[in-house]
Amino acid sequence: MLTHIIQAMGLFVVTNIDDVIILSLFFARGAGKSRTTACIMLGQMVGFVGILAVAILTAWGANTFLPPQAIPYFGLIPLVLGLKAAWDAFRGEDDDELDSSRGVSIATVAAVTFANGGDNIGVYVPVFLSVGYQGVLVYSLLFLLMTVALVYLAKFVATRPGIDELLEKGERFLFPLVLIVLGIAILVSGGAFGL
Repeated sequence: MLTHIIQAMGLFVVTNIDDVIILSLFFARGAGKSRTTACIMLGQMVGFVGILAVAILTAWGANTFLPPQAIPYFGLIPLVLGLKAAWDAFRGEDDDELDSSRGVSIATVAAVTFANGGDNIGVYVPVFLSVGYQGVLVYSLLFLLMTVALVYLAKFVATRPGIDELLEKGERFLFPLVLIVLGIAILVSGGAFGL
């Protein structure tokens, strides 16, 4: 059991450390608005539960549900969201006009989290195959607990003096850029469209 806990913690850190940057940008995007933390937390949890569900179903032989070749195409989600955010920034639209939380919604966070989870799924499936039902349960519960910690870590980073100002000033351009690069990276690394 202790071995599963240590392995799960290490596996989570390795596959989710990049989320700190993305979540920090979400916090910058929703700075000063009510419900930002709740929207980001719920979106991250929904997206991560989706990642776990696909990994578990795939590990348990449900690969007809989501063939491995389909995973890279999830890169289209952050790519489209990033292109839309870039278009809005280019047009100079006031973020407050887009929605009440400056673009931070549960659905957006969940979609980006899920789309960025291709590496998680690819790593979790063989691990889940090797640890049995009890191990999958331990890993999944720890992953969910660590997801909560990850959101609070990103909030901590995004609210540090200096970093918060930098993120708030640059998020209008950084947010779309990070999503576009993330989407392209997912598509290319997975070989989507023959890339």
